[in-house]
Amino acid sequence: MKQKYKFNTISHSATRRKLISCLGMLPFAPGMLSSLGESQQNGEPALQADNTLPAKNIFNIKGTYLNAAYTHPMSIGSAEAIKNYLDLRLANGKAADTIDDDRNTARTLFARLINADADEISWVPSTMAGENAVVNGLGLPGTKARIVTDAYHFDGSLYLYNELAKQGADVKLIIPKNNSIDMADIEAAVTPGTKLVAISLVSMINGFQHDIKAICDMAHAKGALVYADIIQAAGAVPIDVHAWGVDFCACATYKWLMGDFGAGFLYVRKDKLPLLKRSQFGYRQLKDMQSHLWPFDAPGNTPFEFTQGDKTRHHVEVGTLGNAAVPALNFSLHYLLNTGVDKIQQYRQPMVDKLQRDLPKLGYQPMTPRGSTSPIVSFAMQGAEKKLAKKLANAGINIQLYENRFRISPSVYNDMADIERLVNVLG
Repeated sequence: MKQKYKFNTISHSATRRKLISCLGMLPFAPGMLSSLGESQQNGEPALQADNTLPAKNIFNIKGTYLNAAYTHPMSIGSAEAIKNYLDLRLANGKAADTIDDDRNTARTLFARLINADADEISWVPSTMAGENAVVNGLGLPGTKARIVTDAYHFDGSLYLYNELAKQGADVKLIIPKNNSIDMADIEAAVTPGTKLVAISLVSMINGFQHDIKAICDMAHAKGALVYADIIQAAGAVPIDVHAWGVDFCACATYKWLMGDFGAGFLYVRKDKLPLLKRSQFGYRQLKDMQSHLWPFDAPGNTPFEFTQGDKTRHHVEVGTLGNAAVPALNFSLHYLLNTGVDKIQQYRQPMVDKLQRDLPKLGYQPMTPRGSTSPIVSFAMQGAEKKLAKKLANAGINIQLYENRFRISPSVYNDMADIERLVNVLG
C-alpha cells in the first residue's frame, strides 16, 4: 500500500465550534454575547449583535489610551478566547481539534473585511514578512528593476528598498509636500519598465491616506504592480481590494484588527498569483505527500512524491504558524464586521477633527492633512518627547511620543471627553 501524508486541505468556509466555546467563557460581557445567531447558509459565522460605541464595556482600558496605532488593546473577549486556548495547551499540550477550522474562519472573516476571496489570503507572521514575500516572489532582489515608494511608507519597508537599491535596483523615493504625497509625483516616477509601486495605504507617520484606486489605475496602465501596507488601515478605514484593483497588500493583526503579535495576512490578487514565485519552501505549501520508502509502501520511481497546492497560502506559508492569535482574531474580526468599519470611522471623525482644530491653536505644528479620515493625527514640536512625557504620564494619558513630534490615534473605546482631557493637558 502507498503511505500518504495528509496536509491541511480544509475548506475556508469553516466551523465556529471553537469560537463558541471561547465566547461561552465571558459572563462579564453579556451585552456583546446577547445575540450571536446561527451560522449562515454559506458556512461563514454569524456576526455579533452588540455594536454600541464607545465600546468601553468590552475593553479594560487604564487611563486615557490614545495610542492604538502603536498597539491596539485586546478586547476582554479576545483575551478570554486566548485563555481558553491556553487551558487546552496546559491540559494536553496541543491545540483544539478545531484549530484548522478556526484558522480558516479567521482568514475568511478577514477576506470579508477587505472584500477579497478567502483563497486570496495567506497567513504571514508580520506585515514585513508579507512585503518580503511579494518582493522575493517577484524576483526583485539583485535586479535593476525600478521600484517607486514614498517617505510615508513604513520605515522597515524603506530599509528593505534601500537594501535593494544597494543590489542595483532603481528605487525612486517620493518626498511629501504639504503633509501629503502628490499623485502627480507618483505618476511621474512610474516610468516605463517600473515593476512595483510600494506604499502604505495609511501612513504611520501622519495618517495620510493614498487614493489607492487612482494609483492602481495609473500603475497598471503603465505595466507596474502595486503593493500596499494596510496595517494602519485594516479595521480602521473601509477597504475594498477588488474595487481598487490592488495587486498585493499585507498587515499584522495587533493594531486595528485588535488581535495579537506574530500573526498577519497577505492578500494576493488571484490573477497575479502566477507572478509570485515560491521563494521559500515548506510543508504548508503541500496538498499531500506520498512515500514509496517505508514498510508496506507501494513502489515508486522516487522515495517521495509531493503535490503542491495552488492557492495564495500554498505560495507563501512555509511552516508552523502561531495558534494563540487565532481565537483572539475570530472574536475581534466578528466585532469589526458586525460594528462596521465605516461606522467606526464616522464615530471617530469628530475626535480627529477636534484635534486638528484645537492643537494648532496651542502652537503645535500640524503634520496631518486637514480633513483626513484616517485614525491617525500627528503634530510636530521641537523636543516633544522631553517636554511632554512627564506631563502626559502624570495625567494618565498615553499617546505616541517621538523626539520632535507626537501621534494621536483614538479608537472605539475613546470618546470626546478623552480628547478634551488631552487638549487640556497639552494646553
